[in-house]
Amino acid sequence: MRIISGTNKGMKLYAPDGMAVRPTGDKIKEAIFNMIGIIEEDSIVLDLFAGSGSVGIEFLARGASQVYFVDLSRKSLSYVKKNLELCKFTDRAKVIMNDYEKAIVNLSNENVKFDYIFADPPYALNCSSNIALRVFEHGLLKSDGLLIIESDESEKVIDNIDTNVIKCKEKIYGRTRISIFKYMEEH
Repeated sequence: MRIISGTNKGMKLYAPDGMAVRPTGDKIKEAIFNMIGIIEEDSIVLDLFAGSGSVGIEFLARGASQVYFVDLSRKSLSYVKKNLELCKFTDRAKVIMNDYEKAIVNLSNENVKFDYIFADPPYALNCSSNIALRVFEHGLLKSDGLLIIESDESEKVIDNIDTNVIKCKEKIYGRTRISIFKYMEEH
């Protein structure tokens, strides 16, 4: 696992051993960033189910101004912190230990809005639809913001989402489905 582009390109990141954490592989990460394009320098990003933090760190390496890393696992967040220190991105990160639903509510209550939200839940949770519903219900995305969900290719990601959301792109890589949704405010 490494940084693919931008600052610290090629730097190897720390990742926990074992199958409890399934880090987003470099090929999937590269596909995601090819799909979303250039990251604006003032972008604020939310990395839900952060794991080792590799995707959020990739956003920072590509110029995002701030990334919020959320995970329920203390061990995973220790890897996020190690990787942030390694890359010298600690000052542009907020690390939050919480489950995704509580984190979404808390961030909404703080009126934080994001340009990008990346979610890579454990496939067995089958919660991608719920993540999308909660994100849109609590208004976490800025207008034209992107919600990026990595899920099992068999999981139906979005059902019954309001018309302000349009599906931008979806691709399947082996067992992994990448779904990217753009939030459009009503005019």
